[in-house]
Amino acid sequence: MLRRALPARPEARRILAGTLFSAVGRGLTLPFLFIYLTDVRGLTDARAGLVIGWFGAVTLALSPLGGTLIDRYGARRVVLPCLVVEAVGTGSLALVDSTASAFGVMTLIAVGSSAIWAGQNTILASLTGADERQRVFGLNFALLNLGIGAGGLISGAVVDVARPVTFQAIYLLDAVSFLIPALILLTLPYVGRRPATGTSDAGAAPAGGGYLTVLRDRPFRRLVIFGLVLTTCGYAQIEVGFAAYSVRVVEVTPRVVAWALAANTVMIVLSQLLVLRRLEGRSRTGALAAVGGVFAAAWLVLGAAGLVGGGNALLAALGVVACSAIFGFGETMLSPVMPALTNALATDELRGRYNAMSSMIFGISGVVGPVTAGPLIGAADGRVWVAVVVGGCLVASLLALSLRPLLTPTQDGRPKPAPTPDPEPAPAA
Repeated sequence: MLRRALPARPEARRILAGTLFSAVGRGLTLPFLFIYLTDVRGLTDARAGLVIGWFGAVTLALSPLGGTLIDRYGARRVVLPCLVVEAVGTGSLALVDSTASAFGVMTLIAVGSSAIWAGQNTILASLTGADERQRVFGLNFALLNLGIGAGGLISGAVVDVARPVTFQAIYLLDAVSFLIPALILLTLPYVGRRPATGTSDAGAAPAGGGYLTVLRDRPFRRLVIFGLVLTTCGYAQIEVGFAAYSVRVVEVTPRVVAWALAANTVMIVLSQLLVLRRLEGRSRTGALAAVGGVFAAAWLVLGAAGLVGGGNALLAALGVVACSAIFGFGETMLSPVMPALTNALATDELRGRYNAMSSMIFGISGVVGPVTAGPLIGAADGRVWVAVVVGGCLVASLLALSLRPLLTPTQDGRPKPAPTPDPEPAPAA
């Protein structure tokens, strides 16, 4: 299954290797930024939250510019400097000693990260054919989670708030990890350059224009609405809604939440290749609708754990872990299908903007989700929050099904129906 998921071109395989190395570095620091800023550098909780929120806002604001630059100059000329800027910014976190310096460093990191996701997806799309793109994006997601999980295990065994040098070390290692995909891209001089002409995977005529042209694409517009609803009621709830409901309503310890997140990663790494095999030749919109159903089921399991609460600590903890694992299974369907469908709708001339718009979905929902989670969890012992996120995921499933009539069989990932042979004429009497 791994051999089948690997892309045919060696250049794409090397890009995937760069993703794995940088993900290990990302995993070293991902769980600890808030702890580092508050417990090590002395920022208050409120100021640390503002710093992290500022990073998300700057990244979201610059993402459209990143897509425009990718289309105008090619992904290569955008991703390479962004990786260097991200490396410098991440390494500079080791030197943060005040709120002002934290804001400055996080601004630098946001500038670097604003175009990396869209640029790397554009590069992968240019190195893979339409028939293998879905598998490659899924493998990319599995490698990303594998690297983050490995990095988290390493840093969890090393960092100590009583020794700031341990945090400085992991941020410097994270900075080095961003230089590895940059070096790999430098060894591939013809990868990521701006295409001379543009067509979509479906064979449509080249299209010019900017973001207005992208937004006039009715199927893609429907896909964006689906993504906003699903991620707001799904991904965006993991950091705040899931953790807060688990601790305050289900009454489990933070350690159980950590186990649940580990179960999520294990589920993704172990099941991604199996899911990719099952998705081949099947409707992408059907898979997206199934993701909404799986996410809704995960939240229902968490809601059931909330009803158990402190009455049965073991059962409540199992419910929290099961919720995260079920959610991870849904991610294994979303991660290959969403970028594959985005790039199936995109033209070469506007591929950077399409991928930037797709990445902005997570940025927008990442602002809306955490803001709404707190008040909803505080109402009716969290039952309102459960009802809203479950209902939102099911609405997303309906939006995915409504997208299917707007797509060609090729865009939807379905095999074209075989032509019906003409009946042979009957022999003359």
